[in-house]
Amino acid sequence: MPELPEVTALAEALTARSSGLRVVRVEVAAISALKTFDPPVKAVVGTTVLGWRRLGKHLVLDLVDEDGQALHLVVHLARGGWARWRDDAPSAPAPMGRRSGGGAGLALRLVFGPGPEADPPGSPAGTPLAALDLTEGGTQKRLAVHVVREPADVPGVARLGPDPLDPTFDATALHAILAEAGRAQVKGVLRDQGRIAGIGNAYSDEILHAAGLSPFAPANALGAAAEERLLAAIRTTLGRAVAAARATDPSSLKSEKRAGMAVHGRTGQACPTCGDVVREVSFADSSLQYCATCQTGGRALADRRMSRLLK
Repeated sequence: MPELPEVTALAEALTARSSGLRVVRVEVAAISALKTFDPPVKAVVGTTVLGWRRLGKHLVLDLVDEDGQALHLVVHLARGGWARWRDDAPSAPAPMGRRSGGGAGLALRLVFGPGPEADPPGSPAGTPLAALDLTEGGTQKRLAVHVVREPADVPGVARLGPDPLDPTFDATALHAILAEAGRAQVKGVLRDQGRIAGIGNAYSDEILHAAGLSPFAPANALGAAAEERLLAAIRTTLGRAVAAARATDPSSLKSEKRAGMAVHGRTGQACPTCGDVVREVSFADSSLQYCATCQTGGRALADRRMSRLLK
């Protein structure tokens, strides 16, 4: 799933390519992806792109209509979704259920043309220049698109906790989050978007490895030194990942995400810090990876799913 670093880089790349353009067509190929009806999705047609930004793991397209009214298209890419820019805007509308390259299904397409001030006199308005395809692979269709007047009208945005790269996210803020979480496992606290926005399964693994903390450690029992390491690991891990994502072609962001990771997705490989084997704990629909030497004092964490299989 795209997390804070990938969505940050994607928003910046899309802003560079589409800022000032006008939306001339919107095509919904998978009606299940559209989660709102007021304003209607067609309301984005004719609006001008102000730019893109990230809120948590949401991708937000900021638009303005001819009357100066703001409109926003908010996308949650979920596990199998992605946004693919096309310099060859198709002339024909996309049929419902169309499949795109790599086995991913097209969910929604935005077609862009020149901004209002760029239309030469006498030329037809809305000449297509480029397009953005929102696609989704896999069997679980969770990509979500909202058209709203305010991003906070999206429940998932309204409940977001603080952004971990915001300057106000300091030791005091982190301590308050951990204390309020009580005995909840620190791995789950990092992933809870209502507590901290933008961190998912992959980067929580990396942050905990960098901090030398067990993913199962109780949030309110870490102690001052461990909290200090955790804050430093959050800043360093995410900061480096954002820099790496910015240096990667947007089309390769998803595939390159794990390239520089120490433990996530590296089960059975050597930990780059100590050389111990990277271990895994499996759950119903996800897993976590960790290094026992670096994070749990050499103790292997119980993998309940594997334990049941071995009985």
